[in-house]
Amino acid sequence: QVQLKESGGGSVQVGGSLTLSCTSSGYIYSATSVAWFRQAPGKEREGVASIYNGGTGATIYADSVKGRFTLSQDVDKNTAYLQMTSLKPEDTAMYYCAVKTTRGLWGGLRPNEYPYWGQGTQVTVSS
Repeated sequence: QVQLKESGGGSVQVGGSLTLSCTSSGYIYSATSVAWFRQAPGKEREGVASIYNGGTGATIYADSVKGRFTLSQDVDKNTAYLQMTSLKPEDTAMYYCAVKTTRGLWGGLRPNEYPYWGQGTQVTVSS
């Protein structure tokens, strides 16, 4: 069984910080790709950050969060994190973690590449 669960969401004021966690059950983070996505009501699902565990360890971030968000992992704890700083109202969304386990190309910020998803955790940034 592969199951992901996000936590750490909540409400924060503009300029504040939050750290989201994604813990796996029955899986270790030797995955090809691990990513965070977000979706606001009426908006398309947006890739936020991704790391490639299939070789290079490279990361990619959406332009909208670059310099403010950081994706990290603790492999021994089967946990991925999304550190968010300098939060803006437009960061308000449901945040999801996702994992791709198959060998091959990096999933990057493309949601259709990821077969495993968590249930999401809400982040609300108020002014």
